[in-house]
Amino acid sequence: MAHVGRLRSLLKVARDEGWSSWIRNDADEKAVLGGCWFDRESADRVVVFFERFLRHTKGQWAGQPFTLLDWQKNDVLMPLFGWKRRSSFRRFRNAYVEIPKKNGKSELCAGLSLYLLVADDEPGAEVYAAAADHDQASIVYGESERMVAGSPPLRKRLTVIRSRKTIVHRKTNSVYRALSADVPTKEGLNIHGLIFDELHAQKSRSLYDTLRYGGAARRQPLLVSITTAGFDRQSICWEQHEYALQILKGIIEDEAFFAFIRAANEDPNEGSVDDWTDPKTWRKANPSMGVTIDEEAFAAECREAQNKPSLQNAFKRYRLNIWTSAETRWLDLARWDACKGQVDTEELKGCSFFAGLDLANIRDVAAAVFLFPLEDGRFFVTQRFWVPKENMEERVRKDRVPYDAWVRDGWMTATPGDVIDYAWIEKEILDFAERHQPKEIAFDPWNATQITTNLQEKDLTVVPVRQGFASMSPPMKQLEALIFQGRIVHDGNPVMRWMVDNVTATMDPAGNIKPDKGKSREKIDGVVALIMAVSRALFGEEEAPSVYEEREPVVI
Repeated sequence: MAHVGRLRSLLKVARDEGWSSWIRNDADEKAVLGGCWFDRESADRVVVFFERFLRHTKGQWAGQPFTLLDWQKNDVLMPLFGWKRRSSFRRFRNAYVEIPKKNGKSELCAGLSLYLLVADDEPGAEVYAAAADHDQASIVYGESERMVAGSPPLRKRLTVIRSRKTIVHRKTNSVYRALSADVPTKEGLNIHGLIFDELHAQKSRSLYDTLRYGGAARRQPLLVSITTAGFDRQSICWEQHEYALQILKGIIEDEAFFAFIRAANEDPNEGSVDDWTDPKTWRKANPSMGVTIDEEAFAAECREAQNKPSLQNAFKRYRLNIWTSAETRWLDLARWDACKGQVDTEELKGCSFFAGLDLANIRDVAAAVFLFPLEDGRFFVTQRFWVPKENMEERVRKDRVPYDAWVRDGWMTATPGDVIDYAWIEKEILDFAERHQPKEIAFDPWNATQITTNLQEKDLTVVPVRQGFASMSPPMKQLEALIFQGRIVHDGNPVMRWMVDNVTATMDPAGNIKPDKGKSREKIDGVVALIMAVSRALFGEEEAPSVYEEREPVVI
């Protein structure tokens, strides 16, 4: 989706056509909008500062005046600094700007920091460039330092203390510093301007919460969070992203919060889904396309991502500003969706199957996946999921995952109590085994429970499968090949689809892979169970009879 900074307002032109249209069409320049007014002189002032006093410092534009792009000028800077309250102080105190990489946001932040330091009429201003770590915080600050070096008027007025990453404006006793989460002391700051770079990279919300009220004593403090999309939906960045979206949609009214988001849409609940391989989508998400972004190079990156699923999440997140469910996706979700199909239930009666069982922990999701080899060389996959009923609503609210809807629609079972009822799971597995022919049931020995012993006592073959590279890499690679070849057929379970989309793979120096539960953020139990089932079906010991004794494993 692409959003231009707009607020629910009394003026239709401002609401429906965006800030740039409002600025061009407002003849009076002081029309009242919800108690606020647009001051064209203040809006022009920040533009003049950028284009007269700042110069680019890198690449083909190095040394040239900082001529603002349309989106930087009309959609961010002019509304951010032009809108005033009745008091004539700045309307916006908090700004959220979300845009893909390489659109010029670091340069914009650097110039914005210098404006707040030297040109915002604030005596004793304290301005900070904040980020997750020292290196990231140094990016915006370093760009500001180079801008000062390249601008004679700023060199004359500002003192750069490189060893302390500090710029001082002695005339107004103002300072600008780099600040990161690993700096021990951040209390007691009297913040006039705070530029939070790459908010999605914050591992916790502690730095943001510490700094957000640091400007409470200032007349018109400004906190600007500027970032690309992330993947952690428990983060402070996701919280700010969701709040910004609600403001842009007019669901929430907050006259002090400015929002600007440019992104492709991959969520059907947000309107028509954009084709991430279409150049129209690239331009929709990247307002600097053709200026700071070379479209041919962009197209080459897109082609590579299409051929390598492990690159797709990074491409979508960094280049199209799409929030993904994992840092690095293992599988292309479209390929998994293409494997959805129907299998005649009569064909499965009496058929052999291999199963994988991932029991997680007593308050988590448990999964059992059943893998059937078919006569035509394909493999049918069906699965069962369980969640504790008593804590399900809390998980829906906290994790923002529709467990309740999945239970209602029969894709998942809520077991009684606030912990997993393993007796319930054991009964369902035994009932399933009575209707078919179980070959082996694989499980993770680390979280083995009484259920595996009970199943073994019922004459089922239960086999441990360790979760290291040696055990997981061969079946994981074979499963990927089967999916790419269209030889997996599944029943379209949305819980499994969600888990497939969550999986992140980690790789060792030898090129072996395994699922990474730590980086996957959300649940992947069903996929782990499927990999274990594939492990026993294709790589079981000789004494464990397998229908694949006469069939070669899939060659990747």
